Amino acid sequence: MSDSAINPSAYGLSGIPERSVFLATTKVARNIREMERAQGQLEAEMQNLEDEKNRVIEEAFVRAESEMKAVHENLAGVRMNLLTLQPALRTLTCDYNCLKRQVQDFPFMLEKAITEAKQEICQVIGEVSSANQELLRKYKREMNLRKKCHNELVRLKGNIRVFCRVRPVCQGEQDSAENMVSFDPEDDALLYLSNKGKLMTFELDKVFHPQATQEEVFQEVQSLVTSCIDGFNVCIFAYGQTGSGKTYTMEGVPKDPGINQRALRLLFSEVTEKAPDWDYKITVSMVEIYNETLRNLLGDNQGEKLDIKMNPDGSGQLYVPGLTNFTVKSPEDINRVFELGHMNRATACTNLNEHSSRSHALLIITVVGFNSSTGHRTQGKLNLVDLAGSERIAKSGAEGSRLREAQCINKSLSALGDVINALRSRHSHVPFRNSRLTYLLSDSLSGDSKTLMMVQISPLVSNMSESVCSLKFAQRVRTIELGNTPRRQWEISSTSSSPTHDSLEVRHAHIL
Repeated sequence: MSDSAINPSAYGLSGIPERSVFLATTKVARNIREMERAQGQLEAEMQNLEDEKNRVIEEAFVRAESEMKAVHENLAGVRMNLLTLQPALRTLTCDYNCLKRQVQDFPFMLEKAITEAKQEICQVIGEVSSANQELLRKYKREMNLRKKCHNELVRLKGNIRVFCRVRPVCQGEQDSAENMVSFDPEDDALLYLSNKGKLMTFELDKVFHPQATQEEVFQEVQSLVTSCIDGFNVCIFAYGQTGSGKTYTMEGVPKDPGINQRALRLLFSEVTEKAPDWDYKITVSMVEIYNETLRNLLGDNQGEKLDIKMNPDGSGQLYVPGLTNFTVKSPEDINRVFELGHMNRATACTNLNEHSSRSHALLIITVVGFNSSTGHRTQGKLNLVDLAGSERIAKSGAEGSRLREAQCINKSLSALGDVINALRSRHSHVPFRNSRLTYLLSDSLSGDSKTLMMVQISPLVSNMSESVCSLKFAQRVRTIELGNTPRRQWEISSTSSSPTHDSLEVRHAHIL
């Protein structure tokens, strides 16, 4: 812009000072330049916006074109799928029609299938029934064979078996006692006693050393225990002088039980193994024969006197009216029964044993079995007897009531000797009624019953005479064969038989 252009005279500014005109003119020029620069920036910004718009439109077009292409491709795929689905639809329609026809025919097909299945099931049931009948027949045959074999094994060993157990020397006896007993290392049935310089030999069925354990003893008697399950009457009794270890063998101690508890545990094990074919009921009763009087050790009334009678059911079995019977199903039941029985048993003191039992203790176990498959029933009885100690009255130091106890004990043991002698001599009459002990055990000492006598002896010289008497009696018992004689031949009578030489010897040994 030229200076003439801003000449103040040209705008009628002649009266204004030149400096003011110059400043105003400069300011106007600066504003004009600012406007031109702002206009240039605005035009540049508008150009940038135009370029951005064109770029966005181009990108949108490209994206729309790509999407359109994808849509066309998807449409082509859909058309192809439609072309493919048409045959599948026709196939499904055909299958549907087939299924519809099958559904309509299903009741008839089901009825036919059920009829065929019934026929096949009836055929299979018939075959299984025939097989079961055959298996049942074989089972019965095997059961009878096992029972016969077991019975034959026990019979071959002897219906009355005799074992001897020598108790160990107790503390305090070692210094004043000499061991008088010796054993045969080659034969466990032989026992030797050194008596007054003479060696005496005794042959029994089994001899247990003082070191023999309770388990070893029971292993030799457990076959008799299982005979009870088969329906036989079994009697196991400990015989010997006071202090020879009878109660230890039969009852044992809590940590090392004797035959009584082990027998019941074995019975539980056997009946559990035979389930569910066999259903067994095990009942236990405990009797004490004290001064020829029966006492119920498990009853509430200890003063009640019991009697022995013949069972009215015609079985020929003896029973004791009013005797308490407990059904045992576990070892805990056994422990409770034993605790109650032991608490009620009579004990007193003698010179031979300060805790000597003055009565015969009988644990009577009855096992009744029923086989649901065969309908077969069995009933066996196991008598476990801890006899009162036998000793000469002069040596025991008994007086007064203790004297009467000793006399009753020796009388019952003598009666046992009479019964053994009668059986050994095959007498037609056996004097079971001569004592409560032999009468109560009569059904386990005759016929096809099984009996085991455990003779207990002391290894001390001071007990030599009692040990010799016990072993001689044991040898006589061992020669008896009960056989399979019908029970009716062993008629129970109250008349005493004539004493034989052996019975007199036994009486002499126990009453002197």
